[in-house]
Amino acid sequence: MQIREYQEGDLAALRAIHGAQGFDYPLPDLRNPLFVTKLVLANDAAVSVVGAQHMSRPCRDAAPLRQPSFSEDDPVERTSRGAERTAPGKILGAAFLRLTAEAYLLLDPRAGTPCERWQWLLALHAAAERDAWHRGLEDVHAWLPASIAQKFGKRLARLGWVRDDAWTPYCKKLMQMK
Repeated sequence: MQIREYQEGDLAALRAIHGAQGFDYPLPDLRNPLFVTKLVLANDAAVSVVGAQHMSRPCRDAAPLRQPSFSEDDPVERTSRGAERTAPGKILGAAFLRLTAEAYLLLDPRAGTPCERWQWLLALHAAAERDAWHRGLEDVHAWLPASIAQKFGKRLARLGWVRDDAWTPYCKKLMQMK
């Protein structure tokens, strides 16, 4: 296996992989400068430095996956059934990281009236939205504490925020690599 930087020539293979996954979203535009990490996994005899640290982990450590059923007539299944049939250099997958922003609001609950605090929030919201847009960001995310989610979520919705329960978020805390 080899992990390398994405190249424009990889796009057709990645479109095919994306289509085979069957997710209901378009393949993002990988020319977008917000994609700061673009790595491709290709079948190769050599193991890259990036991938070597994870390749030694046996598959038995992985969570068990339920194998989907396919028919012999399925072209994706016929061409992707096993690594032993994968030609050298064939793209097996990719990982992309796109910059986004997490919103934090600090507003003194002891200052002003509720109406004044709402006006202050509106001013901060508009300024932060303009600033994020000028910096090239495309989206901002907010994770609300359960204690305020219902009430404050309604206020965010009035400002154009959308609650996205279609996807389950996960977070990976990054630690310094040794």
